[in-house]
Amino acid sequence: MTDHSQAMTAKYRQDYQAPLYWIDSLDLDFQLQDPLCRVTAISRVRRNGEHNEVLALDGEHLQLVSVSIDGVACEQYELTDNQLRLSNLPAECVLTIVTDLDAAGNTALEGLYKSGDAYCTQCEAEGFRRITYYLDRPDILARYSTRITADKARYPYLLSNGNKVDSGDLDGGRHFVQWQDPFPKPSYLFALVAGDFDVERSHYTTQSGREVALEIFVDKGNLDRAGFAMESLVNAMRWDEQRFGLEYDLDIYMIVAVDFFNMGAMENKGLNVFNSKFVLANPATATDGDYHGIERVIAHEYFHNWTGNRVTCRDWFQLSLKEGLTVFRDQEFSSDLGSRGVNRINNVRTVRGPQFAEDAGPMAHPIRPDVVIEMNNFYTLTVYEKGAEVIRMLHTLLGEDAFQAGMRLYFERHDGSAATCDDFVQAMEDASGRDLGRFRRWYSQSGTPELTVTDDYDGDSGVYRLHVRQHTPPTQDQPQKLPLHIPFDIELYDEQGAVIPLQYQGQAIGNVLDVLEAEQTFVFDRVPVRPVPSLLRDFSAPVKLHYDYSEQALAFLMRHARNEFARWDAAQMLINKAVFDGVTRVQQGQEVELSATLLAAFVAILDEASLDPALKAEILTLPGEATLAELFEVVDIDAIHRVRDAIHTRLAEAFGPRLAATYDSLRLTGYQVVHADMAKRALKAVVLGYLAALDAERADALVREQYGAADNMTDTLAALQVANSHLLPCRAALLADFEGKWAQDGLVLDNWLRLVGAKPAADVLDEVKQAMSHPTFSIRNPNRLRALVGSFAMNNQVQFHARDGSGYRFLTDLLIELNSINPQVASRLITPLIQFKRLDEARKGLIRAELARLQGLPSLARDLYEKVSKALAQ
Repeated sequence: MTDHSQAMTAKYRQDYQAPLYWIDSLDLDFQLQDPLCRVTAISRVRRNGEHNEVLALDGEHLQLVSVSIDGVACEQYELTDNQLRLSNLPAECVLTIVTDLDAAGNTALEGLYKSGDAYCTQCEAEGFRRITYYLDRPDILARYSTRITADKARYPYLLSNGNKVDSGDLDGGRHFVQWQDPFPKPSYLFALVAGDFDVERSHYTTQSGREVALEIFVDKGNLDRAGFAMESLVNAMRWDEQRFGLEYDLDIYMIVAVDFFNMGAMENKGLNVFNSKFVLANPATATDGDYHGIERVIAHEYFHNWTGNRVTCRDWFQLSLKEGLTVFRDQEFSSDLGSRGVNRINNVRTVRGPQFAEDAGPMAHPIRPDVVIEMNNFYTLTVYEKGAEVIRMLHTLLGEDAFQAGMRLYFERHDGSAATCDDFVQAMEDASGRDLGRFRRWYSQSGTPELTVTDDYDGDSGVYRLHVRQHTPPTQDQPQKLPLHIPFDIELYDEQGAVIPLQYQGQAIGNVLDVLEAEQTFVFDRVPVRPVPSLLRDFSAPVKLHYDYSEQALAFLMRHARNEFARWDAAQMLINKAVFDGVTRVQQGQEVELSATLLAAFVAILDEASLDPALKAEILTLPGEATLAELFEVVDIDAIHRVRDAIHTRLAEAFGPRLAATYDSLRLTGYQVVHADMAKRALKAVVLGYLAALDAERADALVREQYGAADNMTDTLAALQVANSHLLPCRAALLADFEGKWAQDGLVLDNWLRLVGAKPAADVLDEVKQAMSHPTFSIRNPNRLRALVGSFAMNNQVQFHARDGSGYRFLTDLLIELNSINPQVASRLITPLIQFKRLDEARKGLIRAELARLQGLPSLARDLYEKVSKALAQ
């Protein structure tokens, strides 16, 4: 029997207790050297209350050198694999701990490790315990000073949190830099970077006139790819002042781009460590999507300075307090700077696809979880994206002015402290005067609520009624559900597409209805004709909507809805109906058929000259197969694939000659990162895909031409993606050319790896395995793994779920290898294996066998153990 006693140690939110000791300040001294780095940590420790309990400090993968208390060597301690326990401490003392650690051998990329030739850190959630023995929990806020010493030639830049207060040269070619952070912070926000970089420099003058130095550190030779990140940072600083009244508080703000990083980026105070994917960009190497991603993530980490750093989490169960709120803020930033409609559509795609799947899977949890085994497993779409939707609902319910009043009250009460989700909602309630009692259930209830809406209309009295029923299906963690407070945004249209005002008995009614009960009826009068309702506009709540729209009503909304999201959503519902019907037909051995109404509605979108090409591209892009799977109780992967392909082809045939004319009209000369041009490139890529479905031979020539003439990565990749997804004759030659051109640039080559993993053909697994022997690929690099294996396992539905189980075996073999190298990345990649509940019985059996193989590992990491055991318990 495998011993998982450590893995089984679950922590419960209800068990939170204040720490037995406080640490008021921490002075760190790092001697960076090979093979072991030495860390001296001097803590000022203070007992919390009257007791004589043990001080239990967290520590992992450390060699303890010495411990002293108030300058006197201490031999009376207990050392375990993950704790240093000290007894009989005075009420206050200075604790000095010296440890050695192996940064170069740290493949988990937590704590202090090497990324290429540079030292860097990642301490969220519990990585600081790999640096020194400490109270590694977010409610311990201390003032840090950090002295770093290293070889000057190899590591000319020595960076840490706060402001630089001292530096100098030492004997033996070494030098030191001293940093001081004036703001108390938890250990997860500590950062250190040492290396040799190129530096992009700028400055920003805050609204109160303070000058802030801005520095972005990139690998040598990449300086020409740092400019857009700097521009995004300045825009984020300005926006946070204008929209939220929040100003930066240190003399310097630094960003470092590293290649080996488990996450997207990290908001360490004043020194953000970034995955290079979210910093480096120029037209030759980055797509429009990459530029959007950089702008969003740069802003996200900057916004954390207040929503995460100045006010932090009391415990890790409160993670959405900082992440959900900051995702909402970065979404608003992107929407204010770009297209609000298109940004909303892309955010909702993530929620309706992978987040809804997470809600329905074995790892279902509320945005504020109640129990965790491995904290890294709760950096989820539920905590981040659904968490942002919960904040957005608050904003919808309260309005901008009351929401901002709530934000100001939240900072006033909690600046410099570790807070909870309840503290945030209380500030919103107190500032607005709104009762948010039932709304709080969003924080404690898991799963995706479903709204079933019916209506009736009395033409004689002009009364229209909406009957709304809410129901949240049971989840693995919570069988019983309660009604929620759901903001339900609607609009009514007459047959000409004019808006019918919402009113009852002479009183105007706002567009946002408060759904509070399990069943509710909303009554409107003076409705002159039976209306067409636009429901759940802007996705005003993260719910599944059930309303029996006719195809004609959806086509009407695609054309007439004032809200951009509502037009896209109507198109999605029209396609969903066709997919649902098509799968039934395919299962009965029939052909897929599309109605004239659907075809005409989509042709009208392509023809609408005044429509923003970016919105047009979104409407004409069919939902992905994983998102379509959410429509079914039992998922028929092969049928969904066939039906989606058939719909794509039928639409292409309906568009006909318009496609070539549209494609030609979208050609641009010269590349600019501006919305109008990005919109045209997005639509051109969608149209090229339809052309490939209509006429493969003609598309092959167009793809070759676009690839050859492209002066930017967006057009290059759009051509490659069409060649890949339609298996055009040019595919092999173009992919080989791209690989040859970018073989030395891992970040760009990730695009090639993604294409290899997404190949819609039975031999894809052979190509994936070949790509793993590419010189640029490394199993130790999370970006390479996510690009190749993530693309295959998460986005290549038919081939990953091959009936012979080869995809499952391949992924499990890889997870076994990663278990001892980087369990955090393994835990992210396992997702498609644990979400098997709605697959057919044969595939379920194959997956269960692979999960059982994982469960039988003698040293299964906590990250994987938690997910495997929950999946097998389904």
